Amino acid sequence: MKFLYAISDFEKIVTQDCFYIDRTDLIPAIEEAGDQLLFLRPRRFGKSLLLSMLEHYYDIAIAKQFQQTSGPLAIGKQPTHSHSQYFILKWDFSPIHTSGDHNAIRSSLYDHINGSIRRFAKRYAFGSYRIERCNDF
Repeated sequence: MKFLYAISDFEKIVTQDCFYIDRTDLIPAIEEAGDQLLFLRPRRFGKSLLLSMLEHYYDIAIAKQFQQTSGPLAIGKQPTHSHSQYFILKWDFSPIHTSGDHNAIRSSLYDHINGSIRRFAKRYAFGSYRIERCNDF
């Protein structure tokens, strides 16, 4: 068993026999908590890994990998009805260049956001998924 440090890729951790403390049993509590959640934790306390785990649990694009990644975990044994049901748009603003004037920073931000949206559209290709009407908007 490997003990990795500063790795926040859930799939890599669970498929490469790395040490992982299973907290997936808390997913039902997260679902019951409401729509707007705020995770406040100090640096290096697993926020990115938590989000990666939730991404792998809810992402419809990797539903076929659910048993491989989550099967042996607590949530794999008793999944909620929401698993593998959502499109996931992931935002990571750490690659944005923050040096230069405001135009350079804005350009870096726009390029990053547009690239994220392009990857999202390509990942889901919106032709192969059934999209149900949502009346929440």
